[in-house]
Parts: sequence; C-alpha cells; structure tokens
Amino acid sequence: MSTTTPAAPPAPPRAPKAARFHPTVARLTYRALLGRRRALILFALPTLLVVLAIAVRALANADDSTAGGILGGFALGTMVPLIGVIAGTGAIGPEIDDGSVVYLLAKPVTRPTIIFTKLLVAIGVTVVFSSLPVLLAGYLLNGNSQQMAVGYAVAAAIASVAYSALFLLFGTLTRHAVVFGLVYALVWEALMGTLIPGAKTLSVQQWALAVGQRVAAEGAITSDVGLPTAICLLVGLTVVATWYAGRRLKSLTLTGEE
Repeated sequence: MSTTTPAAPPAPPRAPKAARFHPTVARLTYRALLGRRRALILFALPTLLVVLAIAVRALANADDSTAGGILGGFALGTMVPLIGVIAGTGAIGPEIDDGSVVYLLAKPVTRPTIIFTKLLVAIGVTVVFSSLPVLLAGYLLNGNSQQMAVGYAVAAAIASVAYSALFLLFGTLTRHAVVFGLVYALVWEALMGTLIPGAKTLSVQQWALAVGQRVAAEGAITSDVGLPTAICLLVGLTVVATWYAGRRLKSLTLTGEE
C-alpha cells in the first residue's frame, strides 16, 4: 500500500522592502527641482565658479595654493552646501508647504520609498551641479596638479550625499527649511566650521575633505578630521537623517496636518 507525502506548506510571502526607487515619484521630483526658478540658481552657482576659475587663471596664472583656496573655500565651503539646500529642501519642502503632498501620500507608495526616491534624486542633482563643476574648475585653475581637481571633486560628491539627506530632513521638519538650511550652510559650514576648531569636527565640509585628502597627493588637501571618523560620521548622518525623514513623513496625515 503506497503512501502519499503531504504537500509542503507554502512558503510565507516575503516582506516588502522598506525603501525602493519609485520612477513616478522621481519624475515628479526632478520636474520640481529643475523648474525655472530653481534651475536658474542651480546653474548660476556652478557658472560663477567656472567663470571665476577662468578669470583667475587668465589674470593671475593660479598656482596650487590659489586653486586650493578657490576649490576649498568657495566651491566646497559655499557653493556645494547652497546647492544641497536647494536640492534637498526642494525635493519635498514645497509639496508640504502647498499641501500637494497629500496627493502623493494617498497613493499606494510607502513613506520610506518616497523619502528614498527623493533622496536619490536630490543626490543626483547635487552631484551634477557641484562635483562636475568643481572638477572642471580644478582643471582650469591648475590642470589637476597634485590631483587637486579630482580630490576636491570627490569631496564635493561625498558632501552632496550628506547634505542632500540633511536638508531633505529639514524639509520634513519645518516649513522654513530653506532658512534653516541657509543658516547651516552659510553660518555653520562657511564660518564656524572653518574658524572654530571644535566646530570643525561636526562639519560635513571637513568630513568630505578627509576623503578628498586621501584621493589627492599628500599635502594637497587637508582636513581636521581623520578619515575613519569622517566616514563613520558621513554614513551615520546620511542614514539617521534619511530614517528620521521617513518617520516624519509617516506622521503626516492625509489632511496635511501633523
């Protein structure tokens, strides 16, 4: 007498991923970021950097010291954070301000997916409008002597990731995200993070410079933060800011009230 083996129970369904890229959300975010007003500002800052590099090279025949001052002072210290403010806050802030975010929240898309997608878009825009112009300006200034152009471009790309996550979080925390972002970028990063020794450790600019220092020739780029510490802080800030932005977005109701 033959016996039949009972069928194995079906495998439990896999849990959906917490954060995935959503093309529709990305397309809407790109459209918002590259609108007329924001696009003008995004193009103006890199254009100013390139024009400045051309003028300095033509008039003063810039050496490595001059190139480092422009790339580290203006580009990484001012331009990159400002572009991060525009891209990071603009990825979600306007939707929360005008209430249109409720239409997005009503769709069958998880809040972490929305935040993750918007973060990737903000990072992409920030990298394109900061890292590439820094690389071009570096070559114009000193022909990438001592790998300075590449080092500062890598630092700008690394900083773009952290800035995008931080300013995206600002966009979910307050309706005045641009103001808070400008205060952070211009007061903390450009002023305190450069002049006050203790504040340098908590500066995204210094963390990114630590990575750029490793890429460039020895002594070409300097940072007040060690590379292991910088990497830990960069990863920690990006992960925590992204996670908490998702939590904040979950707290929004479909009436647009918290």
